[in-house]
Amino acid sequence: MRILFPDYTPVSFGYNRCDMATRKRSVGSVASELVKKAREAMLAAVQVFNNPHIDFKAELFIVTTIIAWTYLLHAYYRKKRIEYRQFKAGVKNRHFLRTKFGAIRHLGLEECLNLKECPLDDLVKKNLYFLIGIRHEVEHQMTRRIDDQLSAKFQAAALNFNTAIKKLFGDKYSLDREQAFTIQFAGISEKTAKELLAQADLPKHIHSYIVQFENALTQEEFDDPRFSYRVAFLRKTAGSKTAADKVVEFFPPDSDVAIEANKVFLKETEKKKYRPSTVVKQMKAEGYTRFGMQHHTDLWKDRDAKNPKHQLGAEVEGTWFWYEAWINEVRKHCQENQTTYKPSATPPKTTATNGGPPTAATA
Repeated sequence: MRILFPDYTPVSFGYNRCDMATRKRSVGSVASELVKKAREAMLAAVQVFNNPHIDFKAELFIVTTIIAWTYLLHAYYRKKRIEYRQFKAGVKNRHFLRTKFGAIRHLGLEECLNLKECPLDDLVKKNLYFLIGIRHEVEHQMTRRIDDQLSAKFQAAALNFNTAIKKLFGDKYSLDREQAFTIQFAGISEKTAKELLAQADLPKHIHSYIVQFENALTQEEFDDPRFSYRVAFLRKTAGSKTAADKVVEFFPPDSDVAIEANKVFLKETEKKKYRPSTVVKQMKAEGYTRFGMQHHTDLWKDRDAKNPKHQLGAEVEGTWFWYEAWINEVRKHCQENQTTYKPSATPPKTTATNGGPPTAATA
């Protein structure tokens, strides 16, 4: 996965980097420097993520992107003369908070988003709140590769940034011509795609955070590209000789091609979740009336079924849920042990006839 910016008309950036330190700072000059640094930070984040020689992609992208958005909002607040320095609340004369070495503290990104004057819309904020939460989970400990599982949120953050910087400071800061498309060295096979969807190496604490955060969203919010920008790739095997031979073509979301592709994609990715009690009730409903919760617990422990590599379930807010694949495993186990879980057929009632041997009573 590569992070891209849309390909529009090239623009001239027209700003000068020299002698910033020697000029007298004004509101405009500081704001301009902040927005330039914000732009460069976002470019650096994208370049790091797209670098094939770097494995520490997601963590570096998140940290650098948060810096970019923080500087962008600082620039906006300074331009609008909105206070973005930290100070003690309730003090008549503002007492600004300072670092250990005397520098005035400024608002972090989450605090900038919480200001009522924040110019970003709600879904852009939710994308950033999501990234901030992931940063809290990864900044003090190593994680396994999380690049592929979070790349849609990264793409949304980059596109949202490009939209915001143009809206707030003008088209001269546009990132439209940067990283319009990147060449891939490997195709994506069906096997590779299924491996990406499996998410077997997603750390448990990251997975729990993602599920909890996304469960709080409406379906409309979850589907919005401002929160998560998702693209489905279909390998093209035929085309018109007279048409431009583009490596990527985009179809409107409501087109027949897009609708059919979404049906296939949802079939692959949506997994219904079941509580353990529901699994047990399902088995009882299928006739395995002696299969109880203790049997279920013993079975998943014996199979190590909660190991993420098996992808048989997921933990949501401290509660474990099972996928359909696990129900199939339990059903197979019950079928192989019917004598244990299914009561034997009730013997037919008998009656004696004229002192002779008993015969089966008729219904």
